[in-house]
Amino acid sequence: MSNTEPSPTTAPEGIAAVEAATHTPERSDPQVLVITGMSGAGRSRAAAVLEDLDWYVVDNLPPMMLVPLVDLMAKGSSIERVAVVVDVRGRQFFSELDKVLTHMTEAKVAYRILFLDASDEVLVRRFEQVRRPHPLQGDGRILDGIAEERSVVATLAERADLRIDTSDLSVHDLAREIRAWLAHDATEQLRINVISFGFKYGIPLDADHVVDVRFLANPYWITELRHLTGRDQPVRDYVLARPGAVEFADRYVDALAPVLAGYLNEEKRYVTIAVGCTGGKHRSVAMSDAIAERLRARGQLVSVSARDLGRE
Repeated sequence: MSNTEPSPTTAPEGIAAVEAATHTPERSDPQVLVITGMSGAGRSRAAAVLEDLDWYVVDNLPPMMLVPLVDLMAKGSSIERVAVVVDVRGRQFFSELDKVLTHMTEAKVAYRILFLDASDEVLVRRFEQVRRPHPLQGDGRILDGIAEERSVVATLAERADLRIDTSDLSVHDLAREIRAWLAHDATEQLRINVISFGFKYGIPLDADHVVDVRFLANPYWITELRHLTGRDQPVRDYVLARPGAVEFADRYVDALAPVLAGYLNEEKRYVTIAVGCTGGKHRSVAMSDAIAERLRARGQLVSVSARDLGRE
């Protein structure tokens, strides 16, 4: 073998250079958000908003349980952003929160405190509406529990990075305020699922929009296409070549634009568009892909699934 020829066991030329030029994705610094405040002020809603923003959310966690979680994050865990609801339901554990915050500072884990509050009148009304006692009222009145809780959380309220009074806020208003505060790492995209289905098997229960494409000629009646599906190019080409098919996909996505923008404004983050034909094998599958492609071209986050593919 010539000295100029590479050994058959040598990696192909250029591989090492490619590896050297490939950068490992940078890991974000771990973050902790402590959600606390008055009972009935909206902590559960705040936690739901954080979940929608892909935070790892833990509700009613005793503060000292945060220590091993924080240590795990600092050592390179896949959990990078955790939101923890801490409140007086933890009783004696609540007093340990100061120690935990100090531990996070020493571990160089960035944390912020979100404190939710509301007027006594509003809190009383909310507890009466759900017919549940205040966690600290004991044998007394709801107002007694509220007064004791204000005393317990007073120091924490002073340390809060953001304090929101929810007395006059709807759940949507509260979500908007939290999202605005976290705007630098919030994802303001909808999650759109386009699902194909067959009307003969029923409309998907979670559908927000139902699209009927049975106005298109059915490839089932073409012998060469019958055994294929809408994911096969011949069927896709046939379906989209039918009169009005491409125009329908274009105009439907155009019509969706203000609807999707309105969903974002109303804090609706998940949308399911169900596209149906007779059996869910040909037309609906091809049209689902066509609609998804157009939505992605407009910057939307879209997933596609075929519910009834394979049932025939």
